[in-house]
Amino acid sequence: MNTLTQLHADIEARVRTIRDDNLDWLCRMGCDGCCRRLAEVPRLTAEEWDLLRDGLAALPPELLLEIGRNIAALAELSSRPIVCPLLDRSAGACLVYDHRPVACRTYGFYVQRDKGLYCKDIESRVAGGDWAEVVWGNQDAVDRRLCGLGETRDLTEWFAYWKEGGYMA
Repeated sequence: MNTLTQLHADIEARVRTIRDDNLDWLCRMGCDGCCRRLAEVPRLTAEEWDLLRDGLAALPPELLLEIGRNIAALAELSSRPIVCPLLDRSAGACLVYDHRPVACRTYGFYVQRDKGLYCKDIESRVAGGDWAEVVWGNQDAVDRRLCGLGETRDLTEWFAYWKEGGYMA
């Protein structure tokens, strides 16, 4: 099992534990709040990009063209928050869910010791006394593991180079 595959399995185990122990957990299909409120253009490692690129390549050409327009618009956007260009806005679901980056897999389930919870909906539930027993994943440990997966670039940069016929990895 490669490093990214093992990391995904470890993340999924933590996510499954949290969901199984908290049947009212908010992060599920249809909750796309985090996808609609990104603070910055997603950054991916080379290995994450390789997986995402495979998912993008499998999409119908017209959908890939629309995603390309959304990604290109991100490069010019200066206001925040931003909407993920891989989000099917009408369905509230990721168009490349099985190929999504680690940041998307950990959001709502992993925290950094010094930064609290990112999802404001979860944050308010925790502040109200819910989910005190939840054992969060350690985002710092995930970030350290990601460092070994190759260089990191913005999604806009990976995508532009790929569409120009280049290959970055």
